[in-house]
Amino acid sequence: CLNSTRRERRLLVLLCVVSVGLFVCLVSAAVFYKQGESGRIRKTLHSNPLPEGKSRWGTFSNLWEQNMLPPILLQYYQAEEKAQRYYQACMNEDKIEELGAKPLQDLISDIGGWALTEPWDKDNFQEVLRIVSANYRTSPFFSVFVSTDSKNSNSNVIQIDQSSLGLPSRDYYLNKTAHDKYLSAYLNFLVDLGVLLGGSAESSRTMMAAIVDFETALANISVPQEKRRDEELIYHKMKAKDLAELVPAVDWMPYLTAVFAPVVLNESEPVVVYAKEYLQEVSDLLQKTNKSLLNNYMIMKVVRKMVSILDQRFQDAEQRFLEVMYGTKKSCTPRWKLCVSDTDSALGFAVGAMFVKDTFAEDSKAIVEDMVAEIKQAFEENLKRVSWMDSDTKKAAKEKVNAIYNMVGYPDFIMNATNLDKVFNDFEVVSDLYFQNVMQYYNFSARVTADQLRKPPYKNQWSMTPPTVNAYYNPTKNDMVLPAGILQAPFYSRSWPTALNFGGIGVVMGHELTHAFDDQGS
Repeated sequence: CLNSTRRERRLLVLLCVVSVGLFVCLVSAAVFYKQGESGRIRKTLHSNPLPEGKSRWGTFSNLWEQNMLPPILLQYYQAEEKAQRYYQACMNEDKIEELGAKPLQDLISDIGGWALTEPWDKDNFQEVLRIVSANYRTSPFFSVFVSTDSKNSNSNVIQIDQSSLGLPSRDYYLNKTAHDKYLSAYLNFLVDLGVLLGGSAESSRTMMAAIVDFETALANISVPQEKRRDEELIYHKMKAKDLAELVPAVDWMPYLTAVFAPVVLNESEPVVVYAKEYLQEVSDLLQKTNKSLLNNYMIMKVVRKMVSILDQRFQDAEQRFLEVMYGTKKSCTPRWKLCVSDTDSALGFAVGAMFVKDTFAEDSKAIVEDMVAEIKQAFEENLKRVSWMDSDTKKAAKEKVNAIYNMVGYPDFIMNATNLDKVFNDFEVVSDLYFQNVMQYYNFSARVTADQLRKPPYKNQWSMTPPTVNAYYNPTKNDMVLPAGILQAPFYSRSWPTALNFGGIGVVMGHELTHAFDDQGS
């Protein structure tokens, strides 16, 4: 090896990646590693049955559970103290049970009520749409968010797309014969929620059946995901004032002003629409649908979002639904795991600071960055031997891979207490009131989103928190992100031989890198 050429060394690295990667993938499918006195103890799949409450299980799931360490939530500074209070409020099951459905019932009343428990006849569609979208971050008929402009990566822009549905895809609604048991389970779930919120079984079933029918109409006009992969075909840039003609059922300027408050908007605000035909049909559907049904649907979207933060009755109702959908049995997952996960969702970078200090060796950053560089070099070497690409395309591919920006472990700001506190300064967290803290998080995240609209995309902005067991490639910024959460065994260890790390985390690096050249990343 000492006398080998540079090219031969790179080819050797590539060979190691492929060979060891295939080996580790095969082994990790059947083996979990556990550190013991005499090293790693291999366990077969026979010794690792699917855990209760899980519809899938693997190295990603297993490592995430290992990363959810409650002790790190007991060591804190200011931002970390908020994470600790948030976690403790989530753990206060006695208080959650004591409050029962009341926090959500009060919230529904504040929004304007619905037809579940009393007659309803109001002309407040525009107001309710603004409230549920701006205050509670729901997307009843369409989604509105801020992200990097795909055709101008130096600026953020308001983007509008079709909304998600209550079931995983439109097929569940449209192919009723094949999916009848799922639709029935979904309806029964919504009926259970209605009863828990004070409605009779009869009134709840009548109302929720109409809601499912309306959602079926939304599914019918939504565009299948396989027809949305070519962004060139669905990207439509316009001014905010043009939305009034495209979707006359919505009073757009008051709506956008509420969603992106306190940012000042005008009718010339640029907007990118990714679902033009869908929005036109949504507008027609809204205009011909009974206003009480529209209100019931908007409130139901809020209710669905709040189920997991209410008392055990609501969680049991959701569990019955999930058991039909995914085959998961009643979960025996300890409460602390759920609360660590939710705290990571709300204050993930504060939790991340604790996680990094507790588990992540600083020199791992440099080691992993060197590995990424080696993977890129192997990719470039392989380009020379690809016969189906012309020279101009190869040149562009080489330039792009060299320009990929690597983010490893964690963003630097989380290790500076002053900078970290500043990020969460506007997020108020109180003791014992979990529901209230979640509402505060929705308000906080709304302000963060609005603030991004007037700032250029931040190169070092992370879309995953440090404890996350995953990785991603971002096409609009051409960056690859490898959080500290996945830089753990069995994917990586600073004490392992280089070949083993290439076979573990190197496979993930290669996977994310190739996203830069697939039908969307390219």
